[in-house]
Amino acid sequence: MKKWISMLTVAGVALAMTACSSSSTPSGSKDKPVELSYGLWDQNQAPAMQEIAKKFTESHPNITVKIEVTPFDQYWTKLETAATGGTLPDVFWINAANFVKYASNKMLVPLSDKAKTDNMSLDNYPKSLVDLYSLNGTLYGMPKDFDTIGLWYNKKMFDDAGMKYPDDTWDWKKLQEAAQKLTNPSKGVWGMASALAKSQQTTFYNTILQAGGYVISPDKKTSGYDKPEAIEGLKFWSDLIKNQWSPTVAQMTDTAARNLFESGKVAMLMDGSWTQIEFNQNEYTKDKVDVAPLPQGKVRATVIHGLSNVMAASSKKQKEAWEFVKFLGSKEAADIQARTGTVIPAFNGTQDAWVKSNPNFHLQVFIDELKYAVPYPSSKETAKWQNEEKATFNKGLSGEIPMEEAAKQVAAKMNAILKEEQNSK
Repeated sequence: MKKWISMLTVAGVALAMTACSSSSTPSGSKDKPVELSYGLWDQNQAPAMQEIAKKFTESHPNITVKIEVTPFDQYWTKLETAATGGTLPDVFWINAANFVKYASNKMLVPLSDKAKTDNMSLDNYPKSLVDLYSLNGTLYGMPKDFDTIGLWYNKKMFDDAGMKYPDDTWDWKKLQEAAQKLTNPSKGVWGMASALAKSQQTTFYNTILQAGGYVISPDKKTSGYDKPEAIEGLKFWSDLIKNQWSPTVAQMTDTAARNLFESGKVAMLMDGSWTQIEFNQNEYTKDKVDVAPLPQGKVRATVIHGLSNVMAASSKKQKEAWEFVKFLGSKEAADIQARTGTVIPAFNGTQDAWVKSNPNFHLQVFIDELKYAVPYPSSKETAKWQNEEKATFNKGLSGEIPMEEAAKQVAAKMNAILKEEQNSK
């Protein structure tokens, strides 16, 4: 907490300095060259982001952008150190798990009024994504891209079993019936993979929503894990292992669920839109798998996540940084991202190019799911309660403790973390 208090002080001083300097020497002067720093973590996306930066400079000749790529595992440590020292990049990527912490500690520039002043409509982006990067009704992150979750399945295994492929009529019961039929212990083949605690976004966050529950309350004050609906969504996964339709926790510790799917050992896998590139490049899956919508529980639901571009409150180049963030949120920038096929651009109407980037799979599924997408659950200290998820839910999966008990344990610890968050405001 002391670290973040000091960060607030640094941010306040930096903002004051920015205000003073801008009143005497306008940083937007046409003949004054300005270089912006842009922080991101995905080297695969760097070429597309470089192309976007080049296009931006063409229309803003006095502004250049220096892209700084830091691997994801080191990105957040580097960012926190920079935040403490008041040296955050002028513009940088942020995800939902870390957004609230930075926004609530005044590390980010509010964007709602800027967008309104410049007639930039937020209707250009999925509402669930705008909500994800808003705090107390104020937007802090310009949506960049998004991802939803689908049911990937092995066409060959379905064909060999004489079974119809999954479609939008599927519910939990149909999935469970298919998982049972496709499981063949003698061949070491399972119908479904229940890699729960390693991949919240692709697994139980979705089934909890489909059961009518929630992970965190809308006001971010309480956990939903001790509610019957959330427990039902969690038991969906433990029941797969209990019935031996999924590899065990130990087996998926030795070999990741996705790798089992890529080697034909698992027939179905809930996974994200981002995996389409990996599956298309894998020799086994590239012509043997496809994707369908997530099966329905009591309701249809999928978690939506994605990245946003944010401005550092400590930046001394806020006028130029806002011009760049505006461009990053434009249709032109989205079109460049779509052509790469790496991510689904957030700008509505540009996703078709991403869908067409890989005709091997029915990628339109991920776009159609926007109708019932729910923002990724987060709070100020998301990482802390996610660590509790990882430490406890595998015990429920393996049968070490009942899943209901695991859920209640995580809820109690999560509520304590959320209470601490509230008290620290």
